[in-house]
Amino acid sequence: MAALEISKATGRIASTYPSLVLFQLARFFLVLATEMQAVAVGWQVYEITKRPLDLGLVGLAQFLPGIFLFLVSGHAADRYPRRNLLVLCYCGFTLCSGSLLFLTLRGVHSVYPIFAVTVLLGVVRSFNGPVSRAFLPQLVSGKDFQNAVAWYSIFIQSAVILGPSLGGLVYAAFRGPAAVYTLSFIAAALGAMSTVAIKAQSNPRPGEPMSWKTMLAGFHYIRRERLILGSISLDLFAVLLGGAVALLPVYAREILKTGPWGLGILRSAPAAGAATMAALIARKPLGQRTGSTMLWCVAGFGAATIVFGLSRSLTISLIALLLVGATDMVSVIVRQLFIQVSTPDEMRGRVNAVDMIFVGASNELGQFESGLTAHWFGVVPAIVLGGLGTLAVTAWWAWYFPELRKTEKLDSPAP
Repeated sequence: MAALEISKATGRIASTYPSLVLFQLARFFLVLATEMQAVAVGWQVYEITKRPLDLGLVGLAQFLPGIFLFLVSGHAADRYPRRNLLVLCYCGFTLCSGSLLFLTLRGVHSVYPIFAVTVLLGVVRSFNGPVSRAFLPQLVSGKDFQNAVAWYSIFIQSAVILGPSLGGLVYAAFRGPAAVYTLSFIAAALGAMSTVAIKAQSNPRPGEPMSWKTMLAGFHYIRRERLILGSISLDLFAVLLGGAVALLPVYAREILKTGPWGLGILRSAPAAGAATMAALIARKPLGQRTGSTMLWCVAGFGAATIVFGLSRSLTISLIALLLVGATDMVSVIVRQLFIQVSTPDEMRGRVNAVDMIFVGASNELGQFESGLTAHWFGVVPAIVLGGLGTLAVTAWWAWYFPELRKTEKLDSPAP
């Protein structure tokens, strides 16, 4: 078990680590770029084809590279200097934003070039995810780690709030995606420059060669640790079924009768709820009964999704999405703490690579599932059925993984 001590650190103590601040700043710029970009891609694709299914295909195009590469990316994160890999990933994100800008300026009228860039984006993300998560514990002492995770989440969610709103407003103001892609390119480049400035202690990396045994070690470790397995699989199925973000372009346009600005606000609402919850956790860290808290919050996520699906009011929809983000943030922080506290440093890249597949399946594959069910049953039934499915999964996991219910403290998992 990793020698990470979880303390009751509050306030801004984690922000006193200079390299951590640079890491958070880089992540802020990157998420800002990708969130602005996501609004532009979603609206651009839907304007070209007018098919909700293609919105799901955007998510699938980002998810598939991770499926094929996660064993390699996890092994790389445990063998090579993580800071160097991080710089390469951020340069790759900058290249993707520049490619979308180039295609738009050339007057692309087909979704296939956009899908091609999205696949490249998925390749970069498949490496960036495990590298970033495995790198974070190197930047802060163990006693301040929970506080660092909370502040890391605040930086991310702040960008998720600002990014979609800014992307939607710029798209509407300039009547097209070119200006959005320009801002995305600039933000991604700033993130890359921030990673270059990071100075972190390089832990010795194991010299074991790449093999099926070493690449699959993350799977075997998670299978043995039922607390980790239960938490990440719960998040997988809950968000896979309950994710409504992929349908926001058609929901905003066809049901709420709003434009790109409304889409941007809707996309920002979950992040606003998540950032608020992360700030509360930064001030008052999670203590007792963390497993039960996670289960109740996932159930709340499903209930809020149902309310959103039934809503015809922009105000009610925004409130529901705020609750979606707040409840999901608790699950995210608890899961990350379970993983980082329970996993030795030499295994973190591979374990986090497997976790990223679960996250990718719940997000990108969830987008495809949402687009497909909306194509079959309609937008509203797809969202409501997904929320009901999330409630059912939560009840099943509470029974099948009693470790989640019995875990009292983050630094003392249930046996």
